[in-house]
Amino acid sequence: MFAGITILGLGPGNAGLLTREAEGVLSKAKEIYLRTAHHPSVSAIPASTKMHSFDALYQKSTDFENNCHTITKTIVELGARPQGVLYAVPGDPLIGDATVLSIRRKAIELAIPARIISGMSFIEPCLAALGIDVLDGLHVIDALCIVGGHSPSFSPDTPVLIGHLYSKDMAAGVKLTLMNQYPGEHPVSMLHFAGLDQPTVEKLSLFEIDRNSKIDPAAVLFVPPLPVASSFEAFQETIACLRAPGGCPWDRKQTHQTLRTNLLEEAYEVLQALDEDNPKALKEELGDLLLQIVLHAQIATEADEFRMADVVAGINAKIIRRHPHVFGDIDIDGTDEVLHLWETLKAKEREREGNHEGLLNGVPRTLPALSQANEIQDRVARVGFDWPKLDGVLDKIAEELGEVQQAEDQEKRAAEMGDLLFAVVNYARWINVNPEAALRAANQRFQSRFSYLEKAALKAGQRLDDMTIEEMDKLWEAAKREENG
Repeated sequence: MFAGITILGLGPGNAGLLTREAEGVLSKAKEIYLRTAHHPSVSAIPASTKMHSFDALYQKSTDFENNCHTITKTIVELGARPQGVLYAVPGDPLIGDATVLSIRRKAIELAIPARIISGMSFIEPCLAALGIDVLDGLHVIDALCIVGGHSPSFSPDTPVLIGHLYSKDMAAGVKLTLMNQYPGEHPVSMLHFAGLDQPTVEKLSLFEIDRNSKIDPAAVLFVPPLPVASSFEAFQETIACLRAPGGCPWDRKQTHQTLRTNLLEEAYEVLQALDEDNPKALKEELGDLLLQIVLHAQIATEADEFRMADVVAGINAKIIRRHPHVFGDIDIDGTDEVLHLWETLKAKEREREGNHEGLLNGVPRTLPALSQANEIQDRVARVGFDWPKLDGVLDKIAEELGEVQQAEDQEKRAAEMGDLLFAVVNYARWINVNPEAALRAANQRFQSRFSYLEKAALKAGQRLDDMTIEEMDKLWEAAKREENG
């Protein structure tokens, strides 16, 4: 027996699909650990062999990530024995099995020798049953690798085979992760007994997969691509095509500087969709904003400044680094502590990078004034520079209003008005109101009411400049009543 860890592939189905090498190892094995005993090839193991399986582990717990950890720990500890350990998995060990990946990583870390006894994978019989070609960009993944995440790690533009669905609980976890990218009605196929003489291909919708009573440890899920190109990579290709020779003359002429206005306009249109609470408009406007981001990244790529992968890698690393309470071992309580931690981590980053700029240096100068004031006050409040109570904020507003009224000239009046507005923004922050959004909404309400006033005057055959303020005020109040239903 090999000293260390031997990982053997049981093939996709009946014992006739075992490799000759696997048959030879199984015939001499005194003890074997099976990921699951519910596999047809188990019948080829001699009755004299002492068999163990991890089926009870899956039946007892739906924490699949922890189950994978438990299997890894067990096999690695057994592999450290003088006689080593034989671990057998369905299909081929190196195709779509999360436990094998985890065991091999740990074995390398602990310098425990590990060898692979290859087997025919579950892929070939699944392809035959489905009538598809692996060259269509097929992605193969273990169900365990999906249930441990929150969003699929593969493109929705490629077909996917998900192996070792195992149980309803596993299927439920897979479904929840997939539905972060695919609609619940997306058509999928469940394959049963793909490695046997009569495989079954069951057509159903994604949301139904965990309701399937036929799920067995060898069940495989096939997820076809979404009907239209939907991946980030496909969109990058579209934009790169626009910028390439023979592409669009307008897009080819653009630079980082010529696109500045477009970027700002698209950001404001996203805000408008948010203000209107309009999901359909928000979906479209986010797409328009994404267009600007990908265009800038493509322009940078062509100039060899940076690539989209650098943009994504940078922000992904930053988010993980600044959330040690999620991705690390720091415990915090409440959003206030999150914000304080965020500023502390940013300050440490500036120190490491030799950046001695102050806390407010990163506030964009191009932000609208209200948003800029709000951001400034947010940042200084996170490090404790804030009024202890709301009373102080209200007193400051009254003080600044008095100084506006007492200002002796226009220059002084303008300065004091700025201080008053800054104080009002601080009040908005204290009561959790976004001042930019609040003012924008007030502007829209005014426009709507004034439009009502204009239409009412026109209907009555009157001109606004001929009406008294009392007449206009009556129409204004009527507009407010209509607005409030």
